Amino acid sequence: QLQLVESGGGLVQPGGSLRLSCAFSGDILDYYAIGWFRQAPGKEREGVLCISSSGGSTNYADSVKGRFTISRDNAKNTVYLQMNSLKPEDTAVYYCAAAFDYCSGYMSVWGQGIQVTVSS
Repeated sequence: QLQLVESGGGLVQPGGSLRLSCAFSGDILDYYAIGWFRQAPGKEREGVLCISSSGGSTNYADSVKGRFTISRDNAKNTVYLQMNSLKPEDTAVYYCAAAFDYCSGYMSVWGQGIQVTVSS
């Protein structure tokens, strides 16, 4: 059974950085695309970034271009979301999700989410 567990969230000041981790278990991470999504209070969930099984990345949100990057370490069964130059509007619950092979696939498994709060 596939399982995803996010970690690395917390409170950070504007302009700061955080690195979220998504730990994958239950299958071989190499076969999966992993996406990061977020949901702010009162807003719909939105896609942030995704990385395919081959390592190509897809950016879903113009607001994070140049600030967020996604990477994967298949040996560690982990996908990372590096978030730099954080803004208060990045405050949200962040989720990782898995799809087979491509980012365009159906995200069938989701993590429980982790809170990121950007505030002074």
